[in-house]
Amino acid sequence: MREFADLARRALHESGYSIKAAARATKYDISYLSRVLNGKQKPSVKLAQSLDDLVGAGGELAAVVMKPADPTNQPLRHDLPDLDTAQGEDFVLAIRHISQRLITLDNEVRGLPIAGLAACSFKVVHRRLGEGDYALRHERDIQSAAAELAEIAGWALFNNEGQFDAARRFSQEALFLAGLCGDRSTELITLQNLGMIAGWAGRPREELAIARSVLRQGRLTPRVEAVFRAREGQGLAGTGDPTSAACAFDRARALLQESSPRNEPHWAWWISLSEIDRQQGRMQHETGQWVDSIPTLERATEKHHGAQVGYENVASVRLLDSLVAVKSWQAAEEEAAKLIAAISETSSGVTLKILRQATRRGKRMSAVPSGLRDALDQIDGALDADPYELSQ
Repeated sequence: MREFADLARRALHESGYSIKAAARATKYDISYLSRVLNGKQKPSVKLAQSLDDLVGAGGELAAVVMKPADPTNQPLRHDLPDLDTAQGEDFVLAIRHISQRLITLDNEVRGLPIAGLAACSFKVVHRRLGEGDYALRHERDIQSAAAELAEIAGWALFNNEGQFDAARRFSQEALFLAGLCGDRSTELITLQNLGMIAGWAGRPREELAIARSVLRQGRLTPRVEAVFRAREGQGLAGTGDPTSAACAFDRARALLQESSPRNEPHWAWWISLSEIDRQQGRMQHETGQWVDSIPTLERATEKHHGAQVGYENVASVRLLDSLVAVKSWQAAEEEAAKLIAAISETSSGVTLKILRQATRRGKRMSAVPSGLRDALDQIDGALDADPYELSQ
């Protein structure tokens, strides 16, 4: 409550609104608004969205109400109402805690496979939205929670399963629901995901168009702008403009130096310098800029404090492939040795697919020394192993 109150008061002051003027403009009772802005009462999502619209905060206020800053650090409850029968606020609570659980699982133990759980959970919510068996006054909050769950399902279908078409469908549903309830925060993360899916599906011009459509609207927080600058960089590289792509990534890094965590959307916790390095490293790797990609990917694989993401091994996989491509045999052998132990605990289908392509490239090269070839054989063996076999 205090974080929202401080942020909302500052936003109103900067926009020239007194509490009385804000109450009149949003059609809320002044005593209620005063209690909220003094941190004495929890705001509703609807009030937060109304204030967002009033001051042009781009969803920042609603984001504070809807979810804590880092969902992976929150305790999980076990006394929640049933998703299939909950009503009103309980329905919202049930959806959001499922989303919280899924995000936590996705970022533990190098990412647990959550795609099936997320998709099935959203199907229950989607059915209930169609049936309309809940009070109308809770509809916007339910739509907002459902949009977030659909976004998570779309991300997981992309990362865990490599199911680009299914990921796009769930993401489009998330975008639709977020638009219905005015949840700008979820719209932004979903547009980021749709740009990512377009790029991986070989549609760089679409990725570039999505990124620039968001950037043109302005009023983005530093981290949010940074991730869309990175998407812009991916799209520019894919359409044949590596110079402009490099400038976009440089701008993304500069923006992260300006980032103020209290003003960022709840989902922006994973946007870091390491994330920008992973994305630029991917662009350099996929466009054959092997020499340039190596220092970028080495930075992305460095251990650091702060939030970790379950798909971070993808940078190590690309680094291995780049080292093999430039015939840096000793470094490639060392990187391969690090990856062998991690394979059985890696659930990202996208990461494992790239790894298999990397080992095939290396084994086709006649000059590969025996030590590296043995390591690549061990990686292939681990990829082909029974996933339910326990190591001795």
